[in-house]
Amino acid sequence: MAQSVWGYDSDNGPERWHENYPMAKGDNQSPIEINSKEVRHDTCLTPWHASYDPGAAKTILNNGRTCRVVFDDTFDRSVLRGGPLAGAYRLRQLHLHWGSSDDHGSEHVVDGVKYAAELHMVHWNPKHGNFAGALKQPDGVAVVGIFLKVGNTPKPEMKRILEEIDNIKTKGKEAPFQHFDPSILFPKSRDYWTYHGSFTTPPCEECITWILLREPIEVSPDQMAKLRSLSKNAENEPVTPLVDNWRPPQPVKGRIVRASFK
Repeated sequence: MAQSVWGYDSDNGPERWHENYPMAKGDNQSPIEINSKEVRHDTCLTPWHASYDPGAAKTILNNGRTCRVVFDDTFDRSVLRGGPLAGAYRLRQLHLHWGSSDDHGSEHVVDGVKYAAELHMVHWNPKHGNFAGALKQPDGVAVVGIFLKVGNTPKPEMKRILEEIDNIKTKGKEAPFQHFDPSILFPKSRDYWTYHGSFTTPPCEECITWILLREPIEVSPDQMAKLRSLSKNAENEPVTPLVDNWRPPQPVKGRIVRASFK
């Protein structure tokens, strides 16, 4: 398995990542299964706040592994603060993980429940100088995770992202994506679980404070179908649907998951 070609197939998938990326076998890996009975309600956890500048949105792209929206993070224009975080973290990108059918696709699992998809909003701590520097620090990155479930009353929020999918059907395609306020993607409830973990893609750096929102947002079956219509191959190659780009839960290894709610 060549360094650069990790993926989600049996020959280069999550079971084999550790061969090239030893951190994937570390003690603080993500995702995990959240078990309500073992979660600790922490009264010290304050609400989190996001103040996002819609003008920071730049592009949307298909990199063959996910659909990603990239934001300008050269200064503190879109930031996340509060909750388990000290200081403001800058929004860098958001991306999704999804399944080939509605009964799986999320990376985190809650009491045995898998959702159809999971949205990750990736923020980094500017006190570490730059994104690469933040990756080396335990408090370097904060990710807000939002579950997507399929229902009949989809929220209009996902529409903007999914409208663009036709422009990035194949791997390597990128399209302008301007004037977008990602805070419209948040569910009504701000309740969250938090724990220390890692990126869920190689090299799986253990630098993430996870803020996992309890309440999922709803997407329609059509919207999920749209996501599954992306191809993980380039334009001149046969179409292989980009689906099941999720990593299964990793061992918790004694970590405590805290909840902002009872």
